[in-house]
Amino acid sequence: MGAGRAGADGVALNSHGTLIVSGYRVILYHKHPTSARTRFLKFAYGGVCGFEPLPTLAQRVESGRDNTVIHPAAILLEAEQYLQLERGNLEYESGFQHRVEIPGAVLQLILARFTTIDPPFSSAERVGAEFIDLTQARGLPEVELELLRDVYELALGG
Repeated sequence: MGAGRAGADGVALNSHGTLIVSGYRVILYHKHPTSARTRFLKFAYGGVCGFEPLPTLAQRVESGRDNTVIHPAAILLEAEQYLQLERGNLEYESGFQHRVEIPGAVLQLILARFTTIDPPFSSAERVGAEFIDLTQARGLPEVELELLRDVYELALGG
């Protein structure tokens, strides 16, 4: 595989020979505009990184390793369609710049906030998902707990 060319698995190398982002996961959260109560969408498979679980060996990658990014608009649209939400019910959080390394690839993490006054509970239930508080996330893999901690700090302005 040559520099900058992706193989069939979507993995590519940049001109320096390091992995570039070959995919993504999305974390969706809701922060109530009055109370600031923050909840995370837990997908039907049991984790908060949608739309499918992170592999067991997933590890956070420190920023600065690569600056290749996936534009979030298509991902937000996919999430809105998946949850059967009206367009514009999700807003990209540009201050969240994280990546996760999995065997053979690096995934970009996209963070999006629900813009509705209340979480869209019925939309979540329709796809087998639910909204959870940070304290209800204890059973998630360590990498997801670390990511949620960062999301929570960002959401609350810390």
